[in-house]
Amino acid sequence: MKILVTGAGGFIAGYLIEELLRADYEVVGLDNLSKYGALQRSYADHPRYRFIRGDAKDAALLDDLLRDCDHFVAGAAVVGGIALFHELAYDLIAENERITASAFDAAIRAHQRQTLHKITVISSSMVFESTDVYPTPEGEERRSPPPRSTYGFQKLATEYFAQGAREQYGLPFTIVRPFNCIGIGESNAVVESRLTSGNVRLAMSHVVPDLVQRVLKGQDPLHILGDGNQVRHYTYGGDLGRGIRLAVESPKALNEDFNLSSPQSMTVLKLAELIWKKIRPGDPFRYVSDKPFRYDVQRRIPSTEKAKRILNFEATTSVEEALDEIVPWIRERVSVGAI
Repeated sequence: MKILVTGAGGFIAGYLIEELLRADYEVVGLDNLSKYGALQRSYADHPRYRFIRGDAKDAALLDDLLRDCDHFVAGAAVVGGIALFHELAYDLIAENERITASAFDAAIRAHQRQTLHKITVISSSMVFESTDVYPTPEGEERRSPPPRSTYGFQKLATEYFAQGAREQYGLPFTIVRPFNCIGIGESNAVVESRLTSGNVRLAMSHVVPDLVQRVLKGQDPLHILGDGNQVRHYTYGGDLGRGIRLAVESPKALNEDFNLSSPQSMTVLKLAELIWKKIRPGDPFRYVSDKPFRYDVQRRIPSTEKAKRILNFEATTSVEEALDEIVPWIRERVSVGAI
């Protein structure tokens, strides 16, 4: 089986492609390298992997790449940390709509040629930005008020693209919503400006790598956005890669949507304390609150029952276990000036 993965240079895609190659898939990765630039991946020379540097909006290129692919994982998007939602509010929705439309146009044509079996769409937990139902089940994105951020709204629109393509052209789909991916592999994002928190310039405005680098660089007290009571479900990238693969493979996933997440709730403050104690054991934990961003969602608490029941998927890596891998990796990246 052969799969096209767009956004192949992205954070989650790195884990997904490793997972697909381990499962004996042939993978074609497409990315314009606009976010991180050229990164060396462990699977770059794998005999079943081919990387194409190109634009996910290039309809002719997508048509060509999909001619012999059974599946299409549409992961390309302009995406970043919370700062990006505010800095690029228009560009996010406009560019991502163009990317989404090109992906579905090409997928529809490939399905009409009877070569493409399905498109798997990587959506986002931000579709639940305005919910007040916790834990949040699949389907709540249609019942709650629309997302307030342009990023969340566009991700919801991507799910409507899947609905429309199915209703009009019969294109089978699966929607997956990763929750707060953590792991190794992120670097300084080319598209994002560098923010300052206290005396430390942030690399990615993603909470785990930024908290780790602040502690490593000796920030004391530690600066936290808001009061630290924001609740998240930090999910290891390797678990998410496995969940997406299961969603691609399962016949029961056809025309369904899934929250892919750890079941473990954790506040930002608890996360910060865990990171502090891992790096500075014995030192008293001290923090101060910085002014939060406007679109800093206070609670993201997904229901994970559907993915467990239908896909037999459970995220099994704890935050503590993930930090055992993440902290040394960021320490090394800081030491060479890459973060």
